[in-house]
Amino acid sequence: MEAIGKKVGVVLCATLGANGAVWATNGDQMLGVTATQWGMAGATTAAPQDAGTVLTNPAGLATLEFDEFGSDMGFGFLNPPRKANGVESDSDLYLIPSGALAYRSSDKLTVGMGMSGLSGMGVDFNDVQHFDGASSIGANNVVTTKQFYKIAPGFGYRVNEQWTLGAALNIDYQSLAVDLNMMTPNGPNELHLPQNQTFGFGATIGATYQPNDLVRFGVSYISEQDMDEFEWNTSNGKYTMNMDAAQQLAFGVAFMPSDDLLIEADIKWIAFSDVLDSVDLNLNGEVDQTFNYGWDDQVVYALGVQKRLSPKTTVRAGYNYGESPIGPEDVDSNIGSLAVTEHHLSLGLTRELAQRLSASLSYVHAFNNEITSNSGSGNTIELEQNVVNLQISYRN
Repeated sequence: MEAIGKKVGVVLCATLGANGAVWATNGDQMLGVTATQWGMAGATTAAPQDAGTVLTNPAGLATLEFDEFGSDMGFGFLNPPRKANGVESDSDLYLIPSGALAYRSSDKLTVGMGMSGLSGMGVDFNDVQHFDGASSIGANNVVTTKQFYKIAPGFGYRVNEQWTLGAALNIDYQSLAVDLNMMTPNGPNELHLPQNQTFGFGATIGATYQPNDLVRFGVSYISEQDMDEFEWNTSNGKYTMNMDAAQQLAFGVAFMPSDDLLIEADIKWIAFSDVLDSVDLNLNGEVDQTFNYGWDDQVVYALGVQKRLSPKTTVRAGYNYGESPIGPEDVDSNIGSLAVTEHHLSLGLTRELAQRLSASLSYVHAFNNEITSNSGSGNTIELEQNVVNLQISYRN
């Protein structure tokens, strides 16, 4: 039993610590949902531009500029060049779907629903050397697949000219698979955890306050997403593991000096330590191994600027920074983790195609960041990212 625990411990520290990194740039969280949010580097808590706000601050639904109906559908591609101990992952292109709808039933009430992939996909290393003190462990065929989707029906309510309030139910879907052969100092071992899925729930609440035409404030809170346990039936017995998603608190200030200029600054707290400080893997109902990933809470700063160049053309640019939740002291426990990018620059463009139809495009580059263990093991992880999103919007 102890040997099994050690085997699985090495595998999961090399893979599960990275399971949310591919569709993510702030730890295991994406900067945005839609192309307009990505173009603003995630600074959209106070002055959202589309129905995707139902996933981030549902109160923003009541501030959107349309008469009756709005639709924002899109997708993105993420290219994440990354390495673990100098070995590149073979998988380097992923699809990110997203979409949201909003309906204004009255001057007071706007209802909406959004769906997006928030993290996932995993890694594909052909041979990663995991160093643990004086020993070297070669992990062959390290292939993981994880997906995390959220569906959020919600509403925004205009209390008066200054205040809007909103809430959304979070319906979560999460799947995970691990398949690999590995060589340990004690000989070869294999682990095959087939694709399995769990569901969970949470909630998002928010508010906006606009004291005058120049300034609007926004605040939102996303609860910890309570997920069911993963279950895998293997030749060793039944493995189970619980992996929730972190709670978040965001605050934004938007400055609107004219009808064609918007500047927003956001600050966000993500409580990674509640869900990824340590994770228990159970075998046949008992704790078999505790994995001390050691993720710290993250504070994210985002600044976005939006400028309307003409009645048909709007451009955006932004900067986003969040210190990696994985520090040098935790690299050995996150050898496959890719959630280490910190600095991001974004560009965005919206072009009106017809009276009620527009298209938006965004590009975000997360600059390369490399972290080396301070234990003397020599383990190093590094990542950079390129993300392109396309969005089609309809207003009526």
